[in-house]
Amino acid sequence: MPPRRTRRIRLAGLAISLLAAAATLPQVASAKDGQQPAPTPARDVSTADHSKFEALQGDFDSGREVTRACLECHTEAGHQVRQSIHWTWDYTNPDTGQQLGKRHVLNNFCTNVRTNEPRCTSCHTGYGWEDASFDFSDDTRVDCLVCHDTTGTYHKAPKDAGRVLETATTVHGKTLTPPDLGKVARNVGPPDVASCGSCHFNGGGGDGSKHGDLDSSLIDAPRSLDVHMSPEGGDMACQDCHVASGHELAGGRYDMTARDMHGTGKPGIRRQAATCESCHGVDVHDDGSYVARTLNQHSDRVACQTCHIPEIARGGVQTKTWWDWSKAGRLAEDGSRIHETNADGRISYWTRWGEIEWREDYIPSYAWFDGDMRYTEATDKIDPESVVAINSFAGGPEDSDARIWPFKIMRGKQPYDAKRDRLVLMQLFGQDDTAYWKNLEWEPAIETAMAAEGLPFSGEVGFVETKMYWPITHMVAPADQAVGCADCHSQDSRLTGLDSFYIAGRDAPAWLDRIGWLAVLATFAGVLGHASLRAFFRYRRRAR
Repeated sequence: MPPRRTRRIRLAGLAISLLAAAATLPQVASAKDGQQPAPTPARDVSTADHSKFEALQGDFDSGREVTRACLECHTEAGHQVRQSIHWTWDYTNPDTGQQLGKRHVLNNFCTNVRTNEPRCTSCHTGYGWEDASFDFSDDTRVDCLVCHDTTGTYHKAPKDAGRVLETATTVHGKTLTPPDLGKVARNVGPPDVASCGSCHFNGGGGDGSKHGDLDSSLIDAPRSLDVHMSPEGGDMACQDCHVASGHELAGGRYDMTARDMHGTGKPGIRRQAATCESCHGVDVHDDGSYVARTLNQHSDRVACQTCHIPEIARGGVQTKTWWDWSKAGRLAEDGSRIHETNADGRISYWTRWGEIEWREDYIPSYAWFDGDMRYTEATDKIDPESVVAINSFAGGPEDSDARIWPFKIMRGKQPYDAKRDRLVLMQLFGQDDTAYWKNLEWEPAIETAMAAEGLPFSGEVGFVETKMYWPITHMVAPADQAVGCADCHSQDSRLTGLDSFYIAGRDAPAWLDRIGWLAVLATFAGVLGHASLRAFFRYRRRAR
């Protein structure tokens, strides 16, 4: 073999050895690691100018009048909406058989919808759901404007069963004025972040209260807060991920896809899964580097959200983390009701609510999640001596459908039947004497709500600590702000609460890590030393 060719082979071998040694050093995911940019959404260009429609000219006295005008052209829209979970608030899990949906599930915020409809249904995509007599078959009760308003002036009354606001009112410090229904109707368009957020940002008692990854900071958000919704990023609307067909939207927390193995699918196939993989593909880190290959291996068992959502409630809006109903009912010395706020103006104590805690820049909790969420119902026996999980799920390192997911855990104390050991429903809202927010008495509030649902109540009230898991999937940070390797692979790991499997750097004793790094350094030194000695002796031979 010619000497020059031999030299090239030796140099190539040395380079490969050095790269192999360097590959063992810790790496941190960044935008250069093959992370695809957020997809650019395709915006629909309407073929109709609603301001020119004869049926929409003039004024309207009610939301239902607007709906009747809409249905003259959109003849099937009412029927479509009435089949959706946005209308029914009802969902039967096909795997567990549980009857879920907002109408049925309990939570540890205001606990239940039943008997509280006029307040809760201010976020229903309909008009007039006051009680169980509501006609779900009436197309004219569908609220078209709550989703399709583009003026930002449309408001529902906060305590009137979803009807349009008729008199100016103040909600959480913000003054709302009645909308010009004719103007709103003539300026309808596709939903945007603000229109979806008018409900989804405000559940559970205020902006950002419930989810933690959904709040008003996502409206015109900076790219650092959410790469998808930010005008500086993907400038995407909610339905770009939650794709719609016939007013049925993909995605939902009652039956989730914890691990999407299908990815983007074949060309021409409409995607229906609101998952990261449905846009980005399964092997998203594709630049061929060692880091990209390692990250792709991680994504087999770690959800994309786990790395790419380092914190939630990081847009300046706090999220609720604790709600203690057992402390509700306390009055001031003069008999008046107490209303206290924290330094950021969020309610910390209210006579009708009890004690509230909030948090900003919330680091998620992590758990193995298989997508199958089960809910504790008012008919299920509980153990009041332990923390009761409002919802629970399965999954583990041996489960091929499970991945490590991020969650917000909402904690609190809420009433339960102390004799029957069951969680209870309670009537909070209303002007009748049984509503807790009016009379501050638990027994009649619980008895009324349980009777309305056809459930027994012993009359003995206790309080039990509960927790509720909220899967996190919004507020996706730029790739260079993703969770780093050392955030998990260290003694101070974010995954400290997960056991039954080994994580390098977290589970190994420090002395073993030191031996490992010494071995790496020794290998590196050996490669360099070997190459240096060969070069030295080759030089001496030539010098002779």
